[in-house]
Parts: sequence; C-alpha cells; structure tokens
Amino acid sequence: MYHDFLQVVKAAIKGGVDIVQIREKELPEKAFYTKALQLKELLDKLGIPLIVNDSLPVAMQINASGIHVGNSDLQPVAAKQLWPASRIIGYSLEDLAQLKSADAATADYIALSPVFSTPTKTNTIIEWGLAGIRQVRPLTKKPLVAIGNINSSNARAVVRAGADCLAVISDICSARDPERAAANIRNEIEKAASYDIL
Repeated sequence: MYHDFLQVVKAAIKGGVDIVQIREKELPEKAFYTKALQLKELLDKLGIPLIVNDSLPVAMQINASGIHVGNSDLQPVAAKQLWPASRIIGYSLEDLAQLKSADAATADYIALSPVFSTPTKTNTIIEWGLAGIRQVRPLTKKPLVAIGNINSSNARAVVRAGADCLAVISDICSARDPERAAANIRNEIEKAASYDIL
C-alpha cells in the first residue's frame, strides 16, 4: 500500500536526507500506525531517525526517535511527561512570545512554521520569512528548523539566515526524481555552510 511512499523516502535518503518526519493529519490512527511502522522498519535499516508529527500514541508504539508538535497539538511539556523516554521533542513556534514558554524550554528543537506560506500548512498565524529566522536565531541556542515552502531555490538563504535544519515536503515528494531533488537541496545547504566558514 505504501510502496511508492517508501520508494520516495529511500530515494530522498540517497540524495542526502538524514532525518525523516511522518505527518499524516488526515489518516485514522490505525492507518497512521501501519504506515509509520513500515517507515520505521525501513529507516532503522538505514540508520535514519524518524520523527512522528502530532500523534504521541503512534510515536510511542513504534518507538520513534521523537515527536513534533504544534500549538494545536499536545504540548512539549505534556509530551515529555507522558513519554519521558523520548529522545527528541520538536515544537513549532507561531509567535515570538512562545519562545519564553515552558514548552519551548522543554523542546529539543524549535521549528519556525511557516517560513514561507505553503498549501500544506493552512492553520498558521504568521509567515516568518528570512527576517523572522534572523530575529529568532540570537534568542535561542536550540537548533532551528525551517518549515514551509522550502526548496532548492531558497534553501541556501534560509540556512544563511540561521536555520540549522530544513523541513522539505513538496520539493522532494512531488519531484520526478526525489533523489536528485534531495541532492540539490543538500548541495545548497553545504554551500551555505561553506559560506559561513569563509
């Protein structure tokens, strides 16, 4: 059932993806669990961490590497209490004031969502842009993950603005050649890193 999905993931990893998040807002929990478990089995063989979006029961049942939550989901403090063995808890920041919250302090990384508007995230209240990344970067030592319409044309600028990690969906999953799409983005990240060194 998820053969094509798993093939895309394998291709993306060949192209340089080094962590995967599964996000299935519309799937019933049982179907989400089945898909996540198949993905976890694949990623375990490849040594790639899996983050589950929103669903703590699924994350715990498949022993995922962690969970990512937003402001309409279970909050990081509660997630940590319910799943103390979790290795990674990510938290989507939707306004600057949340950076001072207990949830932000509990999270292992902070996601700015969306950096650029995107059809896959319609219930958000702010578009951070590059200026938003630059604003948040000096305010936290936690890794910053950029989410929202990230692609090969803006990846380098997003990293230079201060993002540590890029969350990419459409540019890879909708590509005819997911491996090449991932490699192009990876190349842009590495160019941004070498620019910082210079």
